[in-house]
Amino acid sequence: MDASFRKKNGENGTQSSMYLEEQATKAGVLSCIFSLKEEVGALAKALKLFEEKGITLMHIESRPSGMNKEEYEFFVSVDTACTQALQDVISGLRAQISGQVHELSRSKQGDKVPWFPKEIQELDRFANQILSYGSELDSDHPGFTDQVYRARRKEFADIAYNYRHGQPIPAVEYTEDEKKTWGVVFRELKTLYPTHACREHNRVFPLLEKYCGYRQDNIPQLEDISRFLKSCTGFRLRPVAGLLSSRDFLAGLAFRVFHSTQYIRHGSRPMYTPEPDICHELLGHVPLFADPGFAHFSQEIGLASLGAPDDFIEKLATVYWFTVEFGLCKQGSEVRAYGAGLLSSFGELQYCLTDKPNILPFDPEKTSAQKYPITEFQPVYFVAESFEDAKEKVRRFSATIPRPFSVRYNPYTQSIEVLDSTQQLRNLAKSISGDMGILCDALQKME
Repeated sequence: MDASFRKKNGENGTQSSMYLEEQATKAGVLSCIFSLKEEVGALAKALKLFEEKGITLMHIESRPSGMNKEEYEFFVSVDTACTQALQDVISGLRAQISGQVHELSRSKQGDKVPWFPKEIQELDRFANQILSYGSELDSDHPGFTDQVYRARRKEFADIAYNYRHGQPIPAVEYTEDEKKTWGVVFRELKTLYPTHACREHNRVFPLLEKYCGYRQDNIPQLEDISRFLKSCTGFRLRPVAGLLSSRDFLAGLAFRVFHSTQYIRHGSRPMYTPEPDICHELLGHVPLFADPGFAHFSQEIGLASLGAPDDFIEKLATVYWFTVEFGLCKQGSEVRAYGAGLLSSFGELQYCLTDKPNILPFDPEKTSAQKYPITEFQPVYFVAESFEDAKEKVRRFSATIPRPFSVRYNPYTQSIEVLDSTQQLRNLAKSISGDMGILCDALQKME
């Protein structure tokens, strides 16, 4: 978690809200974000609470709330030595502003295991902690000087900021220019899929055309696709305004949730985008999330990330990069692409299957240490024997992560079970025993 100020959203129906962002930095800083109604003396009353507890603020900044015109948001940082005193202040703020407290982050100094979501609703806590892009663009972005495009990006960002788990994803009326950009990308990539994409991608793509509105002249809606994915593998889409941290993004995969952008790249360069856009998400990622083998493989990476130390998060993110984003796999005597970064890039999809890059067998231990560029074609790709083989290798790699428990996803409650007690293990054994009974019964009937 970086120390920069990120906009957070309040809960519906509250007058104001407060978010606790606990972080362990080199300087040992704890930060919190809260919002107050624009009233005379409101901030003075809040700061009085810090003074009464003897807390010296190391940093404070404010901005108008993006969610409520009557509120201001405040970001404050204190030394980690004030942890207990800060908890007392938080209780006082909660009583004073009638708001909500969300513990968003990571480990405090001394904690052995970083915080991670255990209920699918807890993905709401960090979904808006984007690291870059969203409605703000870098100066070298193709749409930086296009005010119409920037305003449009803000519309998409607002949809993501306001979204909460369980809600239908709002439909978007795409403009003719946006559909034209989509059409260029759709047409060019579709010509390569039969000869370059893996069979799982090519099997699902016609189904997306049939049931989800995949056409050259139409940009599909995330809600339609999310319902389709849930019926196939239990995966679902969630709108996001920009790039999440690796830890937050991977945590979503553990719940079979894929954070998807809803905006499209700038029309001046339809075959280029500096960040993931809806072409990348829907043409590259979505088809594979409808395949059971790939869905299991992706979730394994997400489950491995829960509670992992920062250095292992970096390793898992690199494994994700060389598999889900830029992975190749063997299919018979051929090598095909399954990574979304390849399947959504006309140029690199052609390049990756030539003799120019270095092709290595997928080995999570070695793959996780491989350096990679983000602004040019990859010089190295890793080839998986199959999704099942890759999943088992990731599972064995995950066993080396130093955390004092294992985790399991419960699809019935959509929650993470932490296997750190004998009762948890008994429950798991009962579940496995029941499944084995069903398996044996089915085998006997087939015989």
